[in-house]
Amino acid sequence: MSIKWTGVFPAVTTKFTANDELDFPAFDLNIEAQLEAGAEGIILGGSLGEASVLTDEEKFGLLSHTLTVVNGRVPVLLNIAESTTKKAIEVAKKAESLGAQGLMLLPPMRYNAAPDETLAFFGAIAESTSLPIMIYNNPVDYKIEVTLDMFEVLTKYDNIQAIKESTRDVSNVTRLINRFGDRFKIFTGVDPLAMESIVMGAHGWVAGLVDAFPRETVAIFRLVKENRIAEALKIYRWFLPVLELDIHAKLVQYIKLAEVATGLGTEAVRAPRLPLSGAEREKVLKIINDALAVRPELPAGSWGK
Repeated sequence: MSIKWTGVFPAVTTKFTANDELDFPAFDLNIEAQLEAGAEGIILGGSLGEASVLTDEEKFGLLSHTLTVVNGRVPVLLNIAESTTKKAIEVAKKAESLGAQGLMLLPPMRYNAAPDETLAFFGAIAESTSLPIMIYNNPVDYKIEVTLDMFEVLTKYDNIQAIKESTRDVSNVTRLINRFGDRFKIFTGVDPLAMESIVMGAHGWVAGLVDAFPRETVAIFRLVKENRIAEALKIYRWFLPVLELDIHAKLVQYIKLAEVATGLGTEAVRAPRLPLSGAEREKVLKIINDALAVRPELPAGSWGK
């Protein structure tokens, strides 16, 4: 399957049981909700997917399981977040052998790689696989920025096709389009800047709060693309306090709590993360419940039932 780089691609959470094992029934429930709402891709093993605490066996087991559940309805991508080039290549090859349709790729972990080192890392992985690749550019959280000049070098790799733009500078969408035209498909990766980025020309949205609110997320994206800006803006303004949960160090716990509130997940996280408690939990719950109390009726369109 080639990837049509457009639409909402949920960065899905990894569900755990009370015994700290993968919870496939809860995971499947959420995946079906995403597909029913109109998601056009699924991304596994990102920051929100708690990739850093998954074993290789769990990661690849989750990939194989997801491919079976999705059954070709949309492309399934595996995120690569590794410390060494050798391990990243191993993951890329294994993902391809299992049937993944694409990869999302972070710069090297736990080492502040220089630009030439980052480019060598990306290039070696791109050369090791035929899978299409999305580069995840998030200098705020991962401390390495992929600059426009670096993307210029990456144009020589045909399978590097998309960018998850998470610099938190909306104007970077315009810079990328001005510099590269349609060479790279741009996905906004910061929920509370998503509508602004889509209006500026982003082709897609790698979303987090979509895990709890799939229909609203897809509706905003498609309404903007249909130039129904006022209708999209009404939903987006309602959604923004919840979307801001995406830019916190505890985004995993926050979004999982939102999934519980909408019946699409569980609160279980893997240590060292702990479930929310006390005043912090009540604060986040209030944001979610306040939104649910005035959840808008969506306008007619192709975003689920």
